[in-house]
Amino acid sequence: MDLLTGEFYYFRYFFLIQLSQILPYYFLGMVLGSLISVFAKEKILSTFSAMENRVPGLIGLIPASLAGIASPLCMFGTIPITASFASKGIREDWLAAFMMSSILLNPQLLFYSAALGRPALIIRFISSLLCGIMAGLLVHLFFKKRKFFKFAKLTNEASRDTDPNLFLRFLKNLLRNIKYTAPYFIIGISLSALFQRYVPPNALAGLFGRHRGFGLLMAATVGVPLYVCGGATIPLMISWMHSGMSLGTASAFMLAGPAMKITNLGALKIVLGMKDFIIYILFSIVFALLTGMLVDFL
Repeated sequence: MDLLTGEFYYFRYFFLIQLSQILPYYFLGMVLGSLISVFAKEKILSTFSAMENRVPGLIGLIPASLAGIASPLCMFGTIPITASFASKGIREDWLAAFMMSSILLNPQLLFYSAALGRPALIIRFISSLLCGIMAGLLVHLFFKKRKFFKFAKLTNEASRDTDPNLFLRFLKNLLRNIKYTAPYFIIGISLSALFQRYVPPNALAGLFGRHRGFGLLMAATVGVPLYVCGGATIPLMISWMHSGMSLGTASAFMLAGPAMKITNLGALKIVLGMKDFIIYILFSIVFALLTGMLVDFL
């Protein structure tokens, strides 16, 4: 019993430290995401829809990718919205840029990624933006003769932000976001606390420090199942980076994780088909690896 009590004490100690570090970023990120979803989402989406008549050609990949990052929608909201854009005749390369960057980053995740430090935050934003642009460019170059997306069976889902009272609408959206993400957030903090208690710091330092090439490969492939929810991985990454994970390896994980999260892959398989789905997987891995190598090199 004394042993169990002691282990619980250590777990609680590490848990509370991680919670105090990341909770402000998590909560403010949830508030920011709900504010955008309730008060700015329609403006963001309508602006994107109107861009085709104002922005020439491939230049539009940049605002399309930025619009994806600004969108607070999860994958199961992004797909119907993208399908709606496709039905309005928006170019497929722009759709690819929008969807790719939306998968990788959103306002909530961007905000509480600040807990990782300014360099990691900047790298996460720039790499997500460039990944979206590159995805759009590749679709433009290699999918001129056939469709990349298969949206035929999809329709735009109805918005749940319909309360006539704006404050109540915001509050309901915030509570929905917290209800969905809080369990994963707590799991992430718990895993981080267990990691700090039982995994020797030099073990990860040896894996990701002295063998960075192998560490990059692990982060972009085998480490992906650890990515359940964006916010939940922040405390884990703080522990890993303190234990020796390089910034490049962390960057690779921040790209490959959301790009190949299990729930995201299930949704993407529906709208891509098997062949293009495999292309998407390969693109995500290669881009994550190259980004990680570049960051470590610089």
